[in-house]
Amino acid sequence: MAIGARKKAERATPLLNARKAGKEATVKQLEQAAKDNMFLHFTRHSPFYTAKGEIPIITHAQGHHFWDQNGKKYFDGISSLFSVNAGHGRERLAEAAAKQMKELDYFPLWSHAHKPGIELSERLLSYAPKNMSRVFFTTGGGEANETAWKLAKQYFKLQGKPMKHKVLTRAVAYHGTSHGALSLTGIPSMKKAFEPLVPSTFRVPNTNWYRAQDDFKTEEEFATWAADRVEEMILFEDPDTVAAFFLEPVQNSGGCFTSPKSYFKRVREICDKYDVILVADETIDGFGRVGSMFASNLYDFEPDMLVCAKGMTSAYAPIGALLMSEKFFEPFKHGTTLFPHGYTYGGHPVSCAVALENLDIFDEEDLVGNVQRNTKQFRKTLEKLKDLPIVGDVRGEGYFFAIELVKDKKTRETFNDKESEKLLRGILSQRMFEEGLYCRSDDRGDPVVQLAPPLTIGRDEFNEIEQILRGALDHAWKKM
Repeated sequence: MAIGARKKAERATPLLNARKAGKEATVKQLEQAAKDNMFLHFTRHSPFYTAKGEIPIITHAQGHHFWDQNGKKYFDGISSLFSVNAGHGRERLAEAAAKQMKELDYFPLWSHAHKPGIELSERLLSYAPKNMSRVFFTTGGGEANETAWKLAKQYFKLQGKPMKHKVLTRAVAYHGTSHGALSLTGIPSMKKAFEPLVPSTFRVPNTNWYRAQDDFKTEEEFATWAADRVEEMILFEDPDTVAAFFLEPVQNSGGCFTSPKSYFKRVREICDKYDVILVADETIDGFGRVGSMFASNLYDFEPDMLVCAKGMTSAYAPIGALLMSEKFFEPFKHGTTLFPHGYTYGGHPVSCAVALENLDIFDEEDLVGNVQRNTKQFRKTLEKLKDLPIVGDVRGEGYFFAIELVKDKKTRETFNDKESEKLLRGILSQRMFEEGLYCRSDDRGDPVVQLAPPLTIGRDEFNEIEQILRGALDHAWKKM
């Protein structure tokens, strides 16, 4: 093919052409290019290809707000994805990234170390439960869960227990999207398209007290029952085959399920009894989200491994980590034993530098203390919504709450799948976005609205959130 003919066959690149000409692409060009070229995450794309379909393009953000291509302002009620804990627009974090890029732009943690990674390892362990002593870096929480499972399996092989490979997780829990992490996830609808997945994962009950009140007198009684189901499953599957139990201290999917401290104490006892590794997935719960740097500390238990990510850099750069007690590292101190696992960008020096600066902001501004001082008021403000007929429950901890939506408050009757689809995606999400509130409408379980705002906000912002939600929920109830 002649050069001229080849050029004619090439696709048009209006954004590239504008860039080469030193011009800004128009909003219309950006919208069309997004429709033509992008495959968005967890997104139903069909609405974008209707006559009125428009992909929201987020242009900039500051504090607890962001703006779209039309100049519309939104309250970031979920910290973008439970992540921007310190709020948007922190110039210090951009400067920390630039400084690190100029000094050491990149080097892998494969048989080498670098200063930001060394410093961040020590910093993370200073906040963590006292039994934690080692840090394995990843680029996100799902990868850290994947790492935890692989390390658990190899550890037991090295201990002469090769059959200990099975893993327990809780119903409706989410632990990631890679094949291993998705296998840990307890949401059947998320897994169906990708079956068969990694075998040997089993589900135990979560701690949804709102749905258990008809069967138990107290939450403590229910928590004991739920913890005992862990022992029951271990015995059913044979303790010699069960390697680990993964849990989020406050479970995200299903809507912010909390547990009394007695639950974690009992689970810890069970895992110790049967030599099962207890993994706390704090991808969301960590870094102040629930009013403590790590939720394990808040609930007064020591996991064997701890997964963290999101808030470590307030999402300004991707990073995740698996923290663990020393016994899991001990076999690798000797001989030729190797953990054949890692990630190109795990512990990237720029991400580590951003994380360190972010944690400096946490300490200097006492962001965790801000959550501790205000969580009761946040809950109280959201509980005002209970006067609406559609609001059944308000639950959560710190700056992490869910509002469960029901058809009947007295019976706690929920919406069926078809009704939930109409309620959440047909009415409520659109209405909240129109009113300038970005939060999560979720039906991985019973339908809920979830809130996880930046840790910088206070009482005025609580009232703003409540007022927008009140109008949107009232509108949704009338439409249903």
